Amino acid sequence: METYGKILLIAMPIFFLLVIFEKWYGWRKGNDTVNTMDMVSSLLSGVTNVTKDVLGLSIFILGYEWYLHYFNIIQIKAGWLVYLVAFISLDFTGYWVHRIDHKINFFWNSHIIHHSSEEFNLACALRQSISSFVKIFSFFLLPAALLGVPSIVIATIAPIHLFAQFWYHTQHIKKMGFLEYIIVTPSHHRVHHAFNEKYLDKNFGQIFIFWDKLFGTFQKELVDIPPAYGITRPVQTWNPIKINFQHLWLLITDAWRTSNFLDKFRIWFMPTGWRPKDVEEKFPIYKIMNATNFNKYTTSVNPRFISWMWIQLIVLLLLVSYFFSNIAMIKTIGVPYIYWYGAFIFIFVYALTELMDENKDALVWEALKCTIGLAFIYSMGNWFGSDSFSVLLKYIVIFYFITSLSITYYLSKNRKRASIANV
Repeated sequence: METYGKILLIAMPIFFLLVIFEKWYGWRKGNDTVNTMDMVSSLLSGVTNVTKDVLGLSIFILGYEWYLHYFNIIQIKAGWLVYLVAFISLDFTGYWVHRIDHKINFFWNSHIIHHSSEEFNLACALRQSISSFVKIFSFFLLPAALLGVPSIVIATIAPIHLFAQFWYHTQHIKKMGFLEYIIVTPSHHRVHHAFNEKYLDKNFGQIFIFWDKLFGTFQKELVDIPPAYGITRPVQTWNPIKINFQHLWLLITDAWRTSNFLDKFRIWFMPTGWRPKDVEEKFPIYKIMNATNFNKYTTSVNPRFISWMWIQLIVLLLLVSYFFSNIAMIKTIGVPYIYWYGAFIFIFVYALTELMDENKDALVWEALKCTIGLAFIYSMGNWFGSDSFSVLLKYIVIFYFITSLSITYYLSKNRKRASIANV
């Protein structure tokens, strides 16, 4: 937890600045590909994902250590070769896990958040799952285990492999010459994020594109078919927590509603999007039929709301940074308080995105967030050990909660739903 938290303290501001830079660059070039509300939703999704990961809320069934112990045949000598094998093995694993996520109903739930944005930019790369609590695909690392790649090497390469997938989520980089034949480029990944019939379920590669060419899932970007981004069953919310469980809830309700006993079980392992016939007839859901003609999800905004939204995002990032930098210090946070703090972050995100969605219960969630925050200060005497830094911090946090509730009350009473252009 502590090590990963320290890595994120460095990575988060870098990603944030790159997202803001892309927004500025697009505006400067007259080709702004970043919708402000969508961008904030993506950033909030990233916050929930890294919080879940830092808390270690994932279970690996038959992890890499088990495969290494039972299937190791040879031992690669320490050096650049072992890291190269680890990197390629992780990419091979990533291709197959990614492909399965797209192809099977149950596993799609853990990946839908990444495709939920109807835009394509650096921010949407941060839309990562909080619903994948059980990870069962370590067996795809079997080639690395056979060659005796140490688990510490896999653990070292994994975050590098993950972060290396950030840069190609952009529309500002076109074709990249000979690199198009080797690595995943922005052009390749634009195809992957599109739901045009020609592009659907293509280009699963994460770093190397040759996996797709080898296994028959490659599709190049075509000039006459501009990508339409998102999913055929749009999520229609800015709330990343809702998005993470939206598909799972559909599977649960469909399994409950169907009168076909077999369908109650097979729905989980059928191709993504499959629903029992009787349920599909009685409970139809909206699906985009034409990728060239559909309305993107939007809610009304004004300069005051946008300003307040940015203030809330900055406060959240400061609270998350405090969390990650002090997670292992008994005097500040430590166990079990880290889980209370983590839950508070999730409530913060939920409250803010309910306001962004213009939902009637936004004020209720904001009141819950502020009440819990003030309760923490009352019970601990400060904000998770903040007195060890400055006694003024708890008063600043108290002032924030009171102000936040007041402004949310004002905004929730004065915002009206309306369809507007991108901000």
